[in-house]
Amino acid sequence: MIKGFKDFIARGNVMDLAVGVIIAGAFSAIVTALNEQILMPLIGAIFGKPNFDQIWTIHLNGATILPGTLITALINFLIIAAALYFFVVVPMQKMTKKDEVEEDAAVKTDETILLEEIRDMMKAGRQL
Repeated sequence: MIKGFKDFIARGNVMDLAVGVIIAGAFSAIVTALNEQILMPLIGAIFGKPNFDQIWTIHLNGATILPGTLITALINFLIIAAALYFFVVVPMQKMTKKDEVEEDAAVKTDETILLEEIRDMMKAGRQL
């Protein structure tokens, strides 16, 4: 039973998940600072309020409904999604694509090179 647990913990996807959670925690501080200290004050400068929570207020039978909080939450989500995309996803895609190109170049054998030459000659319409 202990060996099975050790094998489970040592699997790559468990370790990747743990690293991802730690990186996400660290990255969330950056996104929060960007959102709360830069972008929301800019929104406050433009609209007069630091967020949209109090933009539109509905009073109904003593209850206060704040639809602006949904707008604030949507904007926060879009800011976080954009930050993740541009600062994590795009660089990782570029790095992965670069690694794939390097792997493809390293895997070519003599037969592969010869077959590519034959293919190129056939495309050019030349006789073998």
